[in-house]
Amino acid sequence: MYDTVPLHFLSVGQRASVDQLVGSPNDVHRLEELGLSSGTMVEMVQSGSPCIIRLGNSKLCFRESDVIGVLVRTGDDE
Repeated sequence: MYDTVPLHFLSVGQRASVDQLVGSPNDVHRLEELGLSSGTMVEMVQSGSPCIIRLGNSKLCFRESDVIGVLVRTGDDE
């Protein structure tokens, strides 16, 4: 069983997989260009604003308004 939550709900050190990107087509495209796509594993490095996540060997920094459009899966299938 898993839960789908906005990315900024993750705790520091928590890992989850990207479930869905929501927003305008331009915003979704920009997030995809950064490497966020369905099934991608991310780890919360710093919560709040700015929010920092680890994506593979990279770290990405977002304003809170950017991460609201990223929904992640947490739970048993992490």
